[in-house]
Order: sequence, then C-alpha cells, then structure tokens
Amino acid sequence: MNTPRLVSTAGAMILALAMTACAPSTEAESTAADSAVVPRMDVRETALGSPQGVLIPASRDIALPNVVVHKSPSCGCCGAWVEHMRAAGFPVEVRDADNLEPVKSRLGVPYGKGSCHTAEVDGYFVEGHVPAGDIKRLLAERPDARGLTLPGMPLGSPGMELPDGTVQPYTVELVTRDGGTRTFAHHPGSGE
Repeated sequence: MNTPRLVSTAGAMILALAMTACAPSTEAESTAADSAVVPRMDVRETALGSPQGVLIPASRDIALPNVVVHKSPSCGCCGAWVEHMRAAGFPVEVRDADNLEPVKSRLGVPYGKGSCHTAEVDGYFVEGHVPAGDIKRLLAERPDARGLTLPGMPLGSPGMELPDGTVQPYTVELVTRDGGTRTFAHHPGSGE
C-alpha cells in the first residue's frame, strides 16, 4: 500500500519550485495559454507553511479558478509573476492600471502590506509575489479570510528570481476578515 510521506519544509520548497518553474514565453504562447483547457488539480499539494510538512490533498476534478491581476502596464516583475501563475495551471486575466490604490482599498489590503500588483482569485485577494503553491493551498483550505499578502518584493520570490538563484527568506501572511494578519507560509532563503 502506498502511503504519502511527510516532506520537510525545505524538501517541499524544492518540490514546489520544481513544479512551478516557468520558462520565458512569447506573446503567441501567452495567448495560447489563455485559451487552453484549464488543468485539473489531481496531485497532492504539500503545505509549505504547515507544521511537519503535512500533505494536503488537492481537490480532484476541480478546474483552477481564473486569476485577475491588476498591475502597472510597465511592471516587468508583475509580468513574470503572471507567467509563474500560468505555468502553475491558472488561467490569468491581466488588467493594467496606472493607479492600483482603488483596487487595494476595495479588496481590503492592509496598509503597509502592499506590493507591486494585486490579484483576485475565487473570492480572495493575493497581494504581491505569492507562490502559486500557497494560493493552491489557500483554495484547498478555504479559510474565512480576505486573502494572502507578501509585502514588498523579496528577491527570489516568484517573478523576482535572480540569475544566481539567491532567495531572501520571506513570509506569506493570511489577512483575516478583521484586517489582522498571521503567518500562512514561511519560505526559507537560499542560506537557510
């Protein structure tokens, strides 16, 4: 009988990075990706921020929901994050805007927790360079919350990758209904 193994947080991170690696794409490939059949979540996802690397079962036969990304038209790292999400199987719609503050305010992104882009997915907001694996975990667990935030732009987070592979440690936070935050997932740096 095959039983799932527990995976260490470091091992889970390596697995998640390998699963969500994105390659540069052309405009034609992006257009094709937008019209492609949405992949189904049919593997077990590893909860990176969960104690002892607990495995979380992915929803079977459920298409990944559309992600609406609000970003500045000139933001290159935002475009790289969009490609990260597409590579992870999410259909993505991009809405360029010169002023994102009305979107952040409408969705309830707490002051001081902002980043360069804001996304909406299945009733939640996702602020900043949050890894696709954390978003899949959010959708699987469905906490009573507003969304996820990764304040700032940590080096090595999705869309902020460096050629030498350097990763700063960073923490994705869950924003509760009352606007408070708590740790959702910690991602170790390349030196941890």
